[in-house]
Amino acid sequence: MDALGYLREQIEAWRRAGTYQALRELESACEPVCRFDGREVINLASNNYLGLTNHPRLVEAAVEATRRYGVGSGAVRTISGTMSLHLELERRIAAFKQVEAAVVFQSGFAANAGTVAAILGPEDHIVSDELNHASIIDGCRLSKAKIHVFPHKDVLAADRVLTELADVPGRKLLITDGVFSMDGDIAPLPGLAAVARRHGAIMMVDDAHSSGVLGRNGRGTIDHYDLHGKVDIQVGTLSKAIGALGGYVCGSRALIEYLYHRARPFLFSTSHPPAVAATCLAAFDILDQEPERIENLWANTRYFKDALTAAGFNTGMSETPITPVMVGDAALAHSFSRELFEGGVLATGIGYPTVPQGKARVRTIVTATHTREQLDRALEVLTSAARRLGILR
Repeated sequence: MDALGYLREQIEAWRRAGTYQALRELESACEPVCRFDGREVINLASNNYLGLTNHPRLVEAAVEATRRYGVGSGAVRTISGTMSLHLELERRIAAFKQVEAAVVFQSGFAANAGTVAAILGPEDHIVSDELNHASIIDGCRLSKAKIHVFPHKDVLAADRVLTELADVPGRKLLITDGVFSMDGDIAPLPGLAAVARRHGAIMMVDDAHSSGVLGRNGRGTIDHYDLHGKVDIQVGTLSKAIGALGGYVCGSRALIEYLYHRARPFLFSTSHPPAVAATCLAAFDILDQEPERIENLWANTRYFKDALTAAGFNTGMSETPITPVMVGDAALAHSFSRELFEGGVLATGIGYPTVPQGKARVRTIVTATHTREQLDRALEVLTSAARRLGILR
């Protein structure tokens, strides 16, 4: 008897439905034009917003740190794995985000899930946007707190939930993404932060897709809306605009000290290799010294988004470099993605469960380092493939 036979059956069902996805193999550096599966393609699928993944200063920082400190720390942070580079990076992040302290996690997923699960328990309540990232959802479940989901970006609905919970025992957490990773829209943070303050709730924002993109020098949605001091917990990533790997949590010194003692990913995962920490420090230097990278990112975003709209594509709610091309049917979205790849463009088809049923799309992300010629070519491929498949008439 094959105890795992049901897994093969499910995979075959995905193949029949046209939603099976094979992993594509990146054979070069993550750049505007990359080599995937032996083919040169324009890359519209990465989170490398500022083009830092192979920046010479980051590469040199990684090499130098490896020469000096080796390839690993050898332990978790609470035993012997806290290196001077880790503490320097955390101080740098805290200063950048204008908070008291920060702690680095091995991934943004671990930062979100580990924090929510650490600070809340079964007697507490979480008020969460329905389109929050999977790492938030998993953190909420791990905490065993009672979860109350409000309609996407509906400030009044969040307020009603907290009003109904006013006399209910337990702490309350209001949590949202800063920029939503599948739709590219920005959370209504001023309204949500005001609701949290009015009800005495903890306000938490996942700024993974905002860091390096929104706010002064990429400080994120809190800076974008000038909400410093009004958001209790900020989560960010080192894996997207920063160009490397990891996540972080910012807030009060008490919050960070508490996470040192209770956040399970922090307690039970070996700390970042020295090369990663040094790379991230170099990236923050570039954020401060090269603001034109963010200006280029937004110029490319406006250009590409306007062209998609003019061609007749539906880009949904996007307000940021994350620009979905809405298709609806999941099998059609995956066929569209395959057609694009054959034409020399990498843009990933995304369907359920990553997005709701009936809202499948191909997600595109432009970067600061794409040229207009590359974007124009990508638009040609998108338009011709969409017409062949009946997405555009």
